[in-house]
Parts: sequence; C-alpha cells; structure tokens
Amino acid sequence: MPHFPIKKENVNNEIIKISDKELYKHIIKVLRKRTGEKLLFIDEDEIQYVTVLQDIENDFFVCKITDKYKSERNLPIKLYIAQSVLNSDAQTSAIQKATELGVKGIIPLYTDNCAVKESVIKNKIEKWQKIALESVKQCERADSPKVFDMATIKEVVQNYPQVIVFAERDTNTNFFQYIKENKIDKDKEILVIIGPEGGF
Repeated sequence: MPHFPIKKENVNNEIIKISDKELYKHIIKVLRKRTGEKLLFIDEDEIQYVTVLQDIENDFFVCKITDKYKSERNLPIKLYIAQSVLNSDAQTSAIQKATELGVKGIIPLYTDNCAVKESVIKNKIEKWQKIALESVKQCERADSPKVFDMATIKEVVQNYPQVIVFAERDTNTNFFQYIKENKIDKDKEILVIIGPEGGF
C-alpha cells in the first residue's frame, strides 16, 4: 500500500487533517478513497501513521490514527548514484529503481557519450525529483532521495570519500570481489558512478 508524506502540523490528537490541494486531489479524486478505507502517511520525522479515512469535505479530509511507529524502511548505508543520463523512459525507470533500492541521492551525470543534451538535463531536474517522490510513496521508504543538479565526473568524485565506478573495460575486478576486499563504512557517503548506455 502506498504511503503519503505529510507534515507534523497535520497531526493533532490522533487525527490527521489534510487540506493540501494536490494530496486531496490525488487521494480523493484520483484514487477515489472513501470513508472507512485504510491510508498510510509518513511525516518529516519518519513517523509512520496507519489511519482510517473518517470524513471527506469539499476541500479537506480527516483520518483517524489507529497505529503509529518509527519507520525503519531505510537503506543502512549512505549510498549515492551518479548516473549518465539516459533517454526519457529509461531515465524515468532508472530513477524509480534507484529510489526503490534506497539511495540517498541521484546525480544526473553529463558525460562524453551522454544520450541527452546538457540543456535538456538542466530542465528535467524538477521533473525527476517528482518521479522520485512518487516512487517513495509506492515503496514506502521512510526518507526521500534528492535529485541533484547536473554534474560531471570530475566534479562528483571530489565530494565523496568512497567511489565505486562500474566500468566494463575493467575485467579484472567484479563488484562482489570489490565488496569483499574493501570495507563499506556505514557512516561515510558512498558514490556509485554508472556510465552511458555504451559504457565509458
């Protein structure tokens, strides 16, 4: 069941009141939820609320909280992905899957063999962030990944203490061998770099 992000201010005495127009439209008009149905919400402190839809008005709805708990649906490592941007549908899928797998951030990477123009990438950041947020709702993870501004490889490698590059030209090392030989520090940010469709 998808869950929906809310603010702590929406919660009062075991009741959640939603007047946000976009959320109202999505839940009441698009999903056509009715009174008595179960809904899940999560706030900025990663508190998960299990609720029952109690009342629907013209511009807000009210849910009764039946259970609440700290969500633990987070990846235990600080994993970031810098990925050479793909064509439209493939890029959407890449963002969805990265979000479902729990990455903390997605960096659109501009490379020599990038499938998309630099100017197009810059205009897509906001759209990609929305795609990531929609995926958060579906997979019920506690936090939301950030889609960063476009960057180059040179720019991103300087900001992370541990960098893993998937490069098809290196036939001597595979990922499982690397993980076996190199300790993953859960307290440090890890960057995974993925090249364009044709490889680096």
